[in-house]
Amino acid sequence: MTSWPLIIAHRGASGYLPEHTRGAYELAIAQGGDAVEPDVVMTADGVLAIRHENNLAETTDVGAKVAFASRHQRRVVSGEVITGWFTEDFTWEELQTLKCLEPQPLMRADSAKAPKQPIMRLSELLELVDAAGREIKVVVELKSPTHFESLGFNMEEAFARELDLAGWKRNDKRLIVESFESSILRRCREGGLGYQHIYLIDEVGTAVDQRLLLGDKALTYSEQRRMESLRSLSKFLDGISVSVSLFDSYEGANLVALCHDLGLKIFCWTLRAENKYLPHQWRKGFDLKAWGDWQPYFESIVATGVDGVFADQPDLLVRLRDGVGDQP
Repeated sequence: MTSWPLIIAHRGASGYLPEHTRGAYELAIAQGGDAVEPDVVMTADGVLAIRHENNLAETTDVGAKVAFASRHQRRVVSGEVITGWFTEDFTWEELQTLKCLEPQPLMRADSAKAPKQPIMRLSELLELVDAAGREIKVVVELKSPTHFESLGFNMEEAFARELDLAGWKRNDKRLIVESFESSILRRCREGGLGYQHIYLIDEVGTAVDQRLLLGDKALTYSEQRRMESLRSLSKFLDGISVSVSLFDSYEGANLVALCHDLGLKIFCWTLRAENKYLPHQWRKGFDLKAWGDWQPYFESIVATGVDGVFADQPDLLVRLRDGVGDQP
């Protein structure tokens, strides 16, 4: 293979250490990943904390904190009723008293045993990237912007503050912004926040911002993957990012060709080595925790010509790219 996509460490090297921790990001950088991907959510005092979702229940030890027991509640987030503890109810100072947990302790037992680390904010990760000694891109996913906007938060302003705090230019060439809501990407582009803007298009359902704006007339995610919609998106976005499961059918390869014809980049998420996450033909044995036949599967995804690939074990893609050989 002569052309390789951007190797993006999904939530850091989250296949080895708890997601979104300093350790996971440091490992991803040491393993040679081209980019790291932080998901960011809002705190009560306007800090962008790095968490996959605003519910802290599964990824932190908040449930063990007696002082925060009264904040456990049920909330509607992006149309879903969720029970837990939510970042928007905590100040950044309070969040720093929590430790991150491995969200899949049975699947990733070694990660679950790793020393516990505190939650990071976006500016801290940007400073870590600056200190890496080589160029690393940062793919920032803005999570649930419509939800936070409904609570009176301005995610773009918070994003700008984090960039300023870390000493990054707001349109730094290393900065890729992504979201499942295209409206905030458009606002970021118009406001000079981010260098590239990538629209996450889920397999099914409808984007929250589009449903709020257009009601029943809103296009589904499936419809947004069609030519006419992609052509419209290409006027204000740099690319799209889709689930790797679309590549189990012809749609994935067709999307790559279509996006490239329209001048769009296309990323895919997420490659993982464990049997549980591999298509059946690439699994080995019956233990879902064990690694399957990941190498030919990973190579088949790269061969489609995608421009970026998210991976929980970024080192595996780096080894394939560098011709190091099979898994140990």
